[in-house]
This record gives sequence, structure tokens and C-alpha cells, in this order.
Amino acid sequence: MARNPERRTALLDAAIEVLADEGARGLTFRAVDARAGVPTGTSSNYFRDRDQVLSQVADRIFVRLTPEPGVIDTALLPPPSRPLVVELMKQLAQRLAAERTCYLGLFELRLEAARRPELRTQLTKVLRADLDENVRLHLDSGMPGDADTVRLLYFALTGLLFDHFTVPGLHGDRDLDELIETVVNRVVPER
Repeated sequence: MARNPERRTALLDAAIEVLADEGARGLTFRAVDARAGVPTGTSSNYFRDRDQVLSQVADRIFVRLTPEPGVIDTALLPPPSRPLVVELMKQLAQRLAAERTCYLGLFELRLEAARRPELRTQLTKVLRADLDENVRLHLDSGMPGDADTVRLLYFALTGLLFDHFTVPGLHGDRDLDELIETVVNRVVPER
């Protein structure tokens, strides 16, 4: 297996683009090589099989979706409140919308995980760690609500973004920020 970490990262980013554009069925070594602009056969030098690509794509997506160091600490400086939760959820949605390809790739991985137990195990591990970190941050910062509040916000944002990316006209003229505000105001208790 080749050991160039920059090339491996470029191949994983290309795989994310293939997933987002063509779905999991379109994810082949040849498609990744073409998207990355490298010679045919390059991906097979970095990954033993398609399952390994899928597994490593999950990790790469979360690296790309993780905010820069200090962003979360700065966002949590104001006093904990429902309006702050609204603002944080809007910022999160903006960050995820800016990485549309990653988020669509993640949806494709979720669907593929329904058919592949090994991928399901890996994806569950990555998603659980992310959700646990969100619960920890919420509770440690003193935001209103409990762990179930965070889970409900997670469910709602996942669904809202799925709609936003796949059927954006579903909610008529209501934009994403307005929908997020409605969700937070209904889910997060007042202090």
C-alpha cells in the first residue's frame, strides 16, 4: 500500500465527491481515480478494496465537517440560552451547507451502511462519537435542556438538511434558518 498521506486524502476527497454525485453504486476505484485526476489504478495502491474506501470516507467526512480549533469555544462565550442555541444551530447548518458534498456523501454512506454490517459498525462509531461530543458540550456549557434535547435537535437538523439538500422546495417559502428557529423554540426549554 502506498504511503503518501496527501495523495490518500485527495483520493478520499474524490471518493466523497463520487458518493455525492453518483451514489454508493458509482463508487469504484476507476471513478475515484478519474475524479482525483490520477492515473487509473492509483486508488487500488492506497486501499485494499471498496469497503476500506467506504470506511475511511466516513472518517474523512467528519474531519472536513469539524470546525477549526477555537470556533466552538468562541461560539459558547455568550451566556447559555435558547436564543444562543438557535444561533449555534444556524451556524452548524451553514457550515454543513458549505460542505454540501460531504453531507450528501454522508447520506449515501448511511444508505450503504444499511446493506453493509461492517460499514454500519464503523459509521455508528463515528456518528456516536460526534453525538456524544455534542451532548457533552451542551451539558457542560449549561445550555437549557438535557441529553434528549440534544438528540431531538440532532434528529431535526438531520431531517431538515436532508430536505434542504434533496427537496429544497418541500417547505414552501420557509427558509432553513426559519425552520431551525421553529425547531429550537419547540424543543429547547426556556430557562
